[in-house]
Amino acid sequence: MTEPLLAAYEDGLRTLAKLDEMVLAIAKKDVICRRLMTVPGVGPVVALAYRTGVDVAHRFDKSRLVAAVFGLTPRVHASGEVELFGRITRCGDAMVHALLYEAANVMMTRCRLKVARRHGARKAKVALARRLAVVMHRMWVDGTDFFMKRPASTTV
Repeated sequence: MTEPLLAAYEDGLRTLAKLDEMVLAIAKKDVICRRLMTVPGVGPVVALAYRTGVDVAHRFDKSRLVAAVFGLTPRVHASGEVELFGRITRCGDAMVHALLYEAANVMMTRCRLKVARRHGARKAKVALARRLAVVMHRMWVDGTDFFMKRPASTTV
């Protein structure tokens, strides 16, 4: 009775492995996706989703606007005298939002952030996902790979 279920399960695993190989092959062919995959925590799925979510990098004047498109910026309730910041907007592409959050989760397991100790892990992951969206856009526009530390300035 369980043999047909196991056969279906194994067939599903084989299909998933083929799809995984296809996604990896597509991501490796694309120069931008390869560049985005240099960021820790960003794999082929996140790179492809980000690439399709942004589509044309030059339509954003500033890199921080990309985070707003994926719903990673706080709501602002403003009147004439008061400006209150609320929770994140969650508007835009939900899949890219979720994948950036997962990439931030992977990065959080590798290093500890001061924000996580002060405000909690969930807020730190959202802040890191927002930063990832901005950094990845800047990498795409500038054509640079990811560096964990800033390169030394070469001013004369």
